[in-house]
Amino acid sequence: MATGKARKGARTRAGKGAHTSNRLLWIAAVAVAMLAWAAFGSAARGYAHAGTAYGARVACSCRYVAGRSLEDCAKDKLGGMELVTLSDNDAAKSVTARMLILASDTATYRKGYGCVLEPWDD
Repeated sequence: MATGKARKGARTRAGKGAHTSNRLLWIAAVAVAMLAWAAFGSAARGYAHAGTAYGARVACSCRYVAGRSLEDCAKDKLGGMELVTLSDNDAAKSVTARMLILASDTATYRKGYGCVLEPWDD
């Protein structure tokens, strides 16, 4: 019986060691992700804003100047803009483009001016 208890304790210690190494690996992965976000996060947000601003402006013009449906306008998105989603508001004559949680921009049709982007809050 003493042998069975010793084996059981050995398994428990080995399990804790594996758990500790998994925890350290997880902490290291989170640290690397945080460093990558700090290094590239502002650039990613900048590209996201540029992409959503472009998408909103072009889709608004397509929708309210050319008179096409939003689904038809979505076909005109450039390569690399697959993550940009479009939604329109017929009452306001505006189109909003969103890219995940990174950026969102709205362009509104104004008679005599065409589609104009809403000001950015920097």
